Amino acid sequence: MNLRRRLLAAAVAAVIAGCAGTPTAGPHERPLAATDVGLQGAPYAAPADSWWLAIDDPQLDRLVQEALARNPGLAGALARVRGAREQANIVGSTNDPQLAFDAQATREKVSANWIFPPPYGGSTFWLAQLGLNLSWNIDFWGRQAALIEQSQRLADATGIDAAGTSLLLSSAVTQAYVELARARQLEALAGQAALQRSHLVDLARQRVQAGLDTEVELRGAEANLALVAVEREQARLAQEAAVHAIAALTGRGADGYARIESPALEFERALELPQALPADLLAHRPDVAAARIRIEAMQAGRAAAKANFYPNVNLAAFAGYNAIGLDRLFDTDSQQFSATPAIHLPLFDAGRLKAEYRKAGADVDVATAAYNETVLRAVREVSDQLSRLASLERQLADQANALAAAESAWRLAEQRYGAGIGSYLTVLNAETQVLNARRQRVNLLADRTLARVALLVALGGSFKETT
Repeated sequence: MNLRRRLLAAAVAAVIAGCAGTPTAGPHERPLAATDVGLQGAPYAAPADSWWLAIDDPQLDRLVQEALARNPGLAGALARVRGAREQANIVGSTNDPQLAFDAQATREKVSANWIFPPPYGGSTFWLAQLGLNLSWNIDFWGRQAALIEQSQRLADATGIDAAGTSLLLSSAVTQAYVELARARQLEALAGQAALQRSHLVDLARQRVQAGLDTEVELRGAEANLALVAVEREQARLAQEAAVHAIAALTGRGADGYARIESPALEFERALELPQALPADLLAHRPDVAAARIRIEAMQAGRAAAKANFYPNVNLAAFAGYNAIGLDRLFDTDSQQFSATPAIHLPLFDAGRLKAEYRKAGADVDVATAAYNETVLRAVREVSDQLSRLASLERQLADQANALAAAESAWRLAEQRYGAGIGSYLTVLNAETQVLNARRQRVNLLADRTLARVALLVALGGSFKETT
């Protein structure tokens, strides 16, 4: 009797030890403080407006909409969202009772020298079973709830990833469209330059005939006219490359090239910035929001790993018919039912559960470190674009003065050359400065538009707070 009591006491102690043996070490990483990095705003909500509409280009609107509807990369992201949602539904279903209908019939010849007595021993007959099976994993300690929470948070993060993909896709189409507009304007400038240099060729030819210049000046003017043709061809090539990129982003091949016309984009007023940007817009970035939700998912996984240390309670039940012979299957005497409550508590598992719990803590650390890295990258990207925009505004102000001065000098040099009191070299240098200044202005305006797009993407798709 004393031995039985000792064994019972040892068993009770083992159960208590099993329940109390959860490791106490927690995650080591901590998310960056929101107030330190501009994340003190409301939780993530996708911007309600279509930001590219502010550029006011109907063709761009159409191309972005086509990309969002047809792009294979976005389609894959949306498919991953659906898969993640269904995976969450699969995990969620495990928390509810499961009921199944089972039926089977087996034709069997039984040995005469086994456990079956005559007339069954040595005979061939049917074994039939039909009934309902009920199973229920009773979640006393919240393990299943934690797993459900984890799968739902991962599905939420995947959905936000898809929103981020949509944002990047719309910005990629817009950036390619800006490059197309840049190349188109550079081609137009090359056309203007060709007219100007053609005029200089005519002027040089007249001066040679009048004995005021030599063939050297004339050949130089003709060479510069040919160089403009090279610049014009380079601009055309850049346009074709931009068209190819846009067509690919919109899910089309070569059949989409002809559908893309010359942009009506006005760089001077494209995507103008507000007077002030809210400090908490970083909280609306999809990658930041998804990274934060993944921390919550890993924390839920850690809670599930902790619940593994506690007893697992299951209930199984069967109600139906069992019979030897199909003709007797539905007899009253063939009815059978059973109820099986079960409890499972791991006592000695060679440290597996503790290792799983520590791994879950490490998973939280990994997600936290990824979040912190994402936040710091977001802060850097926003700061880079703000610095870039400020610099471009200063450059544009200086360049406007330079362009005005260059155009004035070129007009004066051309007038003096036509009057015979200036040299061709002076005209050529002045004209070169004008063309360079005009190209520089187009490039600066395009770069400013691209920087505005990049800033908007870095802020999560909007220049205003999202309600």
